Amino acid sequence: MNSLLQHEQLWWYVARSGGIVALLLTGLSVIWGLALSTRITQGAPSPKWLLALHSWLGGLSVTFTGVHIFGLIADSYVDFGWADVLIPFASSWQPAAVAWGVVSMYLLVAVQLTSLLRKRIPRRWWKAVHLSSWFLFWSGLLHGITAGTDAAHPIYVAVTSLMTLLIVFLTGFRVLSSRRGKRPRVSAAPLEASSPVAVDAVQ
Repeated sequence: MNSLLQHEQLWWYVARSGGIVALLLTGLSVIWGLALSTRITQGAPSPKWLLALHSWLGGLSVTFTGVHIFGLIADSYVDFGWADVLIPFASSWQPAAVAWGVVSMYLLVAVQLTSLLRKRIPRRWWKAVHLSSWFLFWSGLLHGITAGTDAAHPIYVAVTSLMTLLIVFLTGFRVLSSRRGKRPRVSAAPLEASSPVAVDAVQ
C-alpha cells in the first residue's frame, strides 16, 4: 500500500481518471435530463425512479470533479496550484485548455447550488442556471479534448462520441417537438425534485 502511495505518478493518474469519470457522469446526467424533459422515456420506469437516477448521476459528477481537482493539486508531475485550478488562464500549462475546465467547474457549482436552493430562489433563476448544464457538457468535453492526455484513446473517443451524438439527437428532438407545438413536459412537481446538472435544457 505504501509503495502505491509513493508512486511518483499516482496523483496524476487520480486526476486523469477523476476527470474522465466526471465528464462521463456529466454527459450521462445531461442525456438523462433531456430524455426526461422530452418524455422520450415514456413507458419506461416511473418518473420518480428516473429522477432519482438523474439526481444520483449529478451528485456523482460533483464528487468526481472534486477528485479530479484534488489529484491535480496533490500531483507534482505538472505542479498545479490553487490559482491554476480556480482562475481561468492562470495556469502556465496549456492555459486555454485548463480554462475550459475551470469554466466547467464553476458551471457545475452554479447548477449544484441552485438545485440546493431551488425552493428559496425564483423558479426562473433556477431554470436559467440549469440551461447552463447543456453548455457544461460541451465545455467539459473541450477541456478533455484539449487538455486530457487520454483524449486520443480509442475507447475514450468512442464513448464521448456516442454521448455527443445522443445529446445532439435529444436536443434536436426537443427543439423540433417545441416548434411543432407538441412540447412535452414533465409535471412541475417532479421537476422541482431535480438535481445538480438537471437539464431543464433548451427550454
